[in-house]
Amino acid sequence: MYRLSLPSRVDKIEFGDHSYYIKRDDLIDRDFSGNKARKFHYYLQSDMPHIKKVVSYGSNQSNAMYSLSVLAKIRGWEFDYYVDHIPSYLIENPQGNYAAAIDNGMNIIEAKVDIELIDSDDTLFIQEGGREESAEYGLRILADEIEEFRVSHQIEALDIFLPSGTGTTALYLQKHSLSRVFTTPCVGDESYLKKQFLMLESDISHHPTILNIEKKYHFGKLYKESYEIWQQLQRETAIEFDLLYDPKGWITLLHHRDIFVNPILYIHQGGLIGNESMLARYMRKYGEYVYPPNMQKLATKLANQ
Repeated sequence: MYRLSLPSRVDKIEFGDHSYYIKRDDLIDRDFSGNKARKFHYYLQSDMPHIKKVVSYGSNQSNAMYSLSVLAKIRGWEFDYYVDHIPSYLIENPQGNYAAAIDNGMNIIEAKVDIELIDSDDTLFIQEGGREESAEYGLRILADEIEEFRVSHQIEALDIFLPSGTGTTALYLQKHSLSRVFTTPCVGDESYLKKQFLMLESDISHHPTILNIEKKYHFGKLYKESYEIWQQLQRETAIEFDLLYDPKGWITLLHHRDIFVNPILYIHQGGLIGNESMLARYMRKYGEYVYPPNMQKLATKLANQ
């Protein structure tokens, strides 16, 4: 049985004029980390001798895609992953989650997934981003870890913050937490996120608090301020965050900083393998502007692709 390095540690950082706790789920495991380690923890711990294949779908640089490729490799399963489109540039220059998942043996299929055609007793089908009821297993463990941290450090109350895709992590974390959980939608808008919550939990008292900002950020689009806050975080905290979700998360958190009355615990959800492809995209758009001094090696590599 595959064991994750749990509980993940909590670091205290200074960013701007405030202190934050960072739950370092990015350090859970070298190959299987972040919120996907929590979401897919059930499949690592459960005996599933009848399963021979796992099937899922989503974007061609999905964090869930990579994590499922690791899961399949660990369990000895085949892995079929469906995408709407694979850019010719990515095929010619494999990088990030796409390249890592391919290396793990993923079969990537450029087509719309047909659930009825893959319905089989020996096949495990997982919704995009890991939006499954089974995710509750690992996220209950995360909630327990946070509560143990709060009690052991004699913190009267915590406010938990994390950015959301499908919202699965934030939802089950709130369901099992004594602390209040805040999140912001990154993939869709507030309406989309509420629908995602309701697919898994009809009791809205278990739903986290959604925070918004006035500017609309389109998922996957490159914004100079997103790169700037990512770079600032790395410079001031010595922690590398994800370039896709965390910039929107921190921009939103800082915008609403005054509403928090308790110490804030930010959940670091991993996704760092995807930074390679994100940095390549930022370079193509903004050039050398995007590289901090400690990333010149990566800059040279990407420039030569």
